[in-house]
Amino acid sequence: MKIEEGQMAGSMSGDPAYVREACEGSLKRLDVDCIDLYYQHRIDTTIPIEITVGEMKKLVEEGKVKYLGLSEASASTIRRAHAVHPITAVQLEWSLWSRDWKKTSYPPAGNSELEYATEKDFRKVAQPRMEGGNLEKNQKLFQELQEIASKKGCTPGQLALAWVQHQGNDVVPIPGTTRIKNFEENVGALHVKLNKAELEEIEALFHSDANSDTPPLSSWTAS
Repeated sequence: MKIEEGQMAGSMSGDPAYVREACEGSLKRLDVDCIDLYYQHRIDTTIPIEITVGEMKKLVEEGKVKYLGLSEASASTIRRAHAVHPITAVQLEWSLWSRDWKKTSYPPAGNSELEYATEKDFRKVAQPRMEGGNLEKNQKLFQELQEIASKKGCTPGQLALAWVQHQGNDVVPIPGTTRIKNFEENVGALHVKLNKAELEEIEALFHSDANSDTPPLSSWTAS
């Protein structure tokens, strides 16, 4: 069982009181005594990660949580969190659009949960890569990706997922879907084989974004 905490009133919260409140709420709603994997889902860039993970550590010590995870964290944030309590899993976007995971040399690699991007990402949503001129730029990139996909006899979404799948045996892609048709398309990506030249051609089209860091512990003043 994986539970993600962090979103409160439309923003990300790493406040200790909310970390505990979110956990207690999940335990009650699920009618369980313990959560297997508890995530700080997205990093609160206003609170030192040591404070957030410190409260999560208490939940582990109380037997309410077994393992801790982070989502969309920078390398330095992961190291600082791990110094407070072992971080079992790191979930971040590893896609053609975002590849800053390479700055995160955190073992073991097999613990990471990786997401991928498909053509559905080209919605006008509240994130920088989809705003202003970035939307048009990414639409152009998608068209180029679509041309490559046509040559491979697959969809752009399958090509994007296949690219992630080709990154290593210790990579675990997490394609989300709510429809059987999309699920079947995702599974079909396993049959898309890419050689080195094709992988490099696809990578060359895209640029990456950054993961989040937090303030130093010395800046924290409890309210």
